[in-house]
Amino acid sequence: MSTELRIVGARLHRVRLPLVHEFQTSSHRKTHLDHILVELEDASGAIGWGEIASSSDPYYAPETVESCWHIASQYLLPAILGRPWNHPEQLTNRKVRGNNFAKAGVDTAAWALWAETRSLPLATVLGGTRTEVVAGVSLGIEPTIDELLTQVQQQVAAGYPRVKLKIAHDWDVEPVRAVRTAYPELDLHVDANGIYTAGDLEHLRKLDEYRLTMIEQPFAPRDLLTHAELQRTIGTPVCLDESVETVADLEIALKLEALQVLNIKVSRMGGLTPAREAHDRARDAGIAVWCGGMHEFGIGRLANVALSSLPGFTLPSDVSASEKYYARDLVIPAVVAVQGVVQVPQATGLGHTVDRDLITANTVAELSLQLPLGPEEE
Repeated sequence: MSTELRIVGARLHRVRLPLVHEFQTSSHRKTHLDHILVELEDASGAIGWGEIASSSDPYYAPETVESCWHIASQYLLPAILGRPWNHPEQLTNRKVRGNNFAKAGVDTAAWALWAETRSLPLATVLGGTRTEVVAGVSLGIEPTIDELLTQVQQQVAAGYPRVKLKIAHDWDVEPVRAVRTAYPELDLHVDANGIYTAGDLEHLRKLDEYRLTMIEQPFAPRDLLTHAELQRTIGTPVCLDESVETVADLEIALKLEALQVLNIKVSRMGGLTPAREAHDRARDAGIAVWCGGMHEFGIGRLANVALSSLPGFTLPSDVSASEKYYARDLVIPAVVAVQGVVQVPQATGLGHTVDRDLITANTVAELSLQLPLGPEEE
């Protein structure tokens, strides 16, 4: 039996789901999410799903839902329709520059499809070695410190061993002090999403006394020199997120000694293919890694779980249970965390059933590309 695959159908579904709790970062607040689901169909009838988890606004990254829809529909999907391939890496589109979120959805769908056709779990084909993944949670900026402490208490009670706090100007030292005082032994770290500048170095050094696991992305993505300066002058590890979009970015950051921890996001790096490569390089360099999230629906969340099963992911990843964000998720069963631990699916492909009815009920736009049937197929 030939292992060659051929994509005969490609579909995009823009799906909108409400969040169970509003989420605020240093740049914006959101009450619902629009993500684009990528559905690839092989000539055998096998299906692979991926998720384009871009923001609706260009705050975390330049891409938006609209720009991803354009790139995926006009460039990425037409380029792979009907193309023979044997491995997902062969479908990587190097002609299209940037647009990593759009690429990630297509790349992930290709990996899921490949796993399906091989009757193997996604984690296995990626090289995963774990059967379970420790999860952490990310908490947004709350109206008051008391409300933040309530959120922390709920997640600690749910068994999550790590809590990440979003921080910004006027919401950093005080909330961190409050949480650390209430939870002296909690694995705690902060994420600034690049809101600070070099003028804030002295202020950020105040966080060093709170025994944080890391300070994530304090400065703008290209400002690696200031990240390196902060890392030289504090004991807390600096973690890079937005700064590392490619493995080449990681090489520069390593050369500058600008990080001790790397947040690997499938979306930010353009899919499971480059994310796996970044994992390998970071592991070789002795850099701790964990898998960050973009509030993915179940499809993207399961891809993150599979990636987190790789051996270099030694810190809790943002793969918390579906119920943390959504009253009902797009996969059956939903992703579940028991005392902060998520099981790595052992069934083929993504390992869960995609809920087509729920997708249909929450779709706000869709597009289908189909390879014309040959004479023998009509």
